Amino acid sequence: MSKAVPLAAAPAAGASLFAHSRLLDSVAAFTHHRDIDALDHSLALSLAELSSAQSVSLVKRAVGGTHVDSIVQCALDEQGHYQLRAIEPHAAEPALERVNRCMEQLEVHTEMIHGMHRLTVPMLRDGRAIGALELDSCMPPATSRPLVDGFARIYSNYTGLLQESERDKLTGLYNRRSLERQLQRLLQQHESTQPPVAEPEPSRPGPSSAGAPQVWLAILDIDHFKHINDTYGHIYGDEVILLLAQQMRACFRRSDVLFRFGGEEFVILFAATDEATVHAVLERFRQRVAEYAFPQVGLVTVSIGYAHVGVHDYPASVLDRADKALYFAKNNGRNSTYGYESLRASGAVGQTMAPGAIDLF
Repeated sequence: MSKAVPLAAAPAAGASLFAHSRLLDSVAAFTHHRDIDALDHSLALSLAELSSAQSVSLVKRAVGGTHVDSIVQCALDEQGHYQLRAIEPHAAEPALERVNRCMEQLEVHTEMIHGMHRLTVPMLRDGRAIGALELDSCMPPATSRPLVDGFARIYSNYTGLLQESERDKLTGLYNRRSLERQLQRLLQQHESTQPPVAEPEPSRPGPSSAGAPQVWLAILDIDHFKHINDTYGHIYGDEVILLLAQQMRACFRRSDVLFRFGGEEFVILFAATDEATVHAVLERFRQRVAEYAFPQVGLVTVSIGYAHVGVHDYPASVLDRADKALYFAKNNGRNSTYGYESLRASGAVGQTMAPGAIDLF
């Protein structure tokens, strides 16, 4: 038997449906993204708009770590418009004490700041905090918390799915399936923040604009890794791979993108102004590995090849160039670092392959 609904309830029901529709639209908008940076910006903006907040901050820990790796803030400007910005963690250290306490204690924190309610909610995955959402608004925490809690859970679940598809299970580094997307993302970042760079002339391979950051790709391979597996077993072989990944994280910058490309092979995407800087950075890492004592196995070395990435490069073609430099290193004593552009200029390696001949997957 149907039940009559009083007419007075219709406007309230309509307002409720409109609010639910806005919420669903916001969730659909930010879960559309596969790029983590775009996802972070979209979530902060969506939460700010839905709650009419003065500001929303998304604070994230490094993957598998406890230190704050990135902060995205969405705040009202003087004209009343929301503006998004990335904040370097070291620039927000005093404010991070409160957020770190929230993440360590796995508890929600509330306080009054300049007449505004501040709500800090940890984002949890598998019983540990991967970050926190902080909301400054006129809305009492009892009213805003269900919304912030919901966004925190959705973000944690969604980024967990992204990481499973894009990260190597053993090391936590990106896998080879995500190379093309990460490469395009890095190129777009540097293209948007730097003046146009002329393409190198055929007679002078490599970047031709001194001083402007360029994108580079390096491939490194563990020397004699089969011998390690055969002698010590696959458990210790996996430990070498895991410890090498940890050395990579410790040596390279947070902005550099690290991959386990398969087996004992790793890839690094990073920006540098010239080949001399690239060579010095990679040599420093090679020496760091050579001096590190791996448990049970002892000393392990790596060979490294690298190449410059042009704005219009295919991932397969730049991989091939770096791969040629890597195999030159492997065939000339191992435990060394070579760049494709220098090798080609000296005639030590030939032309690159036709685009598309390497299978990225």
